[in-house]
Amino acid sequence: MRETIPSDLKDISFPVPIHYLDLSSPLQAVSPSISDGLVVFMSEGLPVGQTYIERPETAVALAERVVQPDTLAHAREITQTPLRNRDVSILICTKDRPDQLRRCLASIPEQSLRPIDIIVVDNASAGDETRRVVEEAGATYVREDRVGLDYARNAALRAATTEFVAFTDDDVVLHERWLENLMKAFDRPDIACVTGLVLPGELATPAQFIFEKHWGFGRGYIRQDFNQDFYVSHARYGAPVWTIGAGASQAFRRKVFDEIGLFDVRLDMGAAGCSGDSEYWNRLLHHGHVCRYEPTAVSWHFHRRDMKGLARQIYQYMSGHVAALLVQYQNTGNNGNLRRILISFPKYYARRVRRRLRKGATSNDFFLKQEVLGSVNGALYVLRRWKMRAW
Repeated sequence: MRETIPSDLKDISFPVPIHYLDLSSPLQAVSPSISDGLVVFMSEGLPVGQTYIERPETAVALAERVVQPDTLAHAREITQTPLRNRDVSILICTKDRPDQLRRCLASIPEQSLRPIDIIVVDNASAGDETRRVVEEAGATYVREDRVGLDYARNAALRAATTEFVAFTDDDVVLHERWLENLMKAFDRPDIACVTGLVLPGELATPAQFIFEKHWGFGRGYIRQDFNQDFYVSHARYGAPVWTIGAGASQAFRRKVFDEIGLFDVRLDMGAAGCSGDSEYWNRLLHHGHVCRYEPTAVSWHFHRRDMKGLARQIYQYMSGHVAALLVQYQNTGNNGNLRRILISFPKYYARRVRRRLRKGATSNDFFLKQEVLGSVNGALYVLRRWKMRAW
């Protein structure tokens, strides 16, 4: 039985190709033009720009339109920057996905910076296959039977002994310089967290295409620092900390967890699988730390392939998002988080409901029901656990 897909995707042929074009090679040789798919331009072995093809266009014209000189210069600078921070562990949390975990672990030996330790937290998987995959890879196996991503993250942190810790997910493949470039970005003592560029591993299905287009983890190709100015300037409706990056690619100075606490287990335990990281970035900013987005720290995420799984994921995302806003209010007293829930969200969803009634369900509004119901669930979930210990 074929899945129902949004009207604006009916003319798209799947799988959608992803073209990687190296700027060091003659682009004129790409014949004669590219007519569909996602194009990612590479320089110094790193992605430096991307675009979706809406009409046939030559590679040369695409590069001139998409690739920015500042991005090229930054990729070159990072490549030439000496590496000083080497005391780092890679932390991965997983549950019942041994094949994906095996693929992720296989990309770690290719890292230009070898981690001191690879710690895999098995979050109550059934059976013993996860343990076998971890042991085959020579990684450290930790079991956490309390189900929830943040319980698992905290177990990984407690097991880590290095100055820096880098988190990735089991459904991610790492660029060979991912860890090195994350560590190079810690070039000032006030930088507490660094996130990286996450590209789609494939766009084989409508669900993957929708996720990447409207919910994807990519944050562009310009390095950004998020500091007190960013935090204060958005105080009225709460800082949009989800723009900082993705939990699938993030690294921290280990000492900040001793200073401001661990991940909040009320999140990612049932409210969602996505918001424990953004709440932590909010906490870092509140305490005066800096979070940095570093686009040369590259990884690939393999999104959910089916629409049913995507619907469930978006429900969880919005549930976690609202839950995190409430937790942020509790932690910081910033009323902007409440204004976003009580004022911004109702207006935002009223506009989208009107648009859907007028134009029908496009890919942007296809899961509107899940978004709204997830938001309500997130509020109820946290309010019932308001006095629960955070970690």
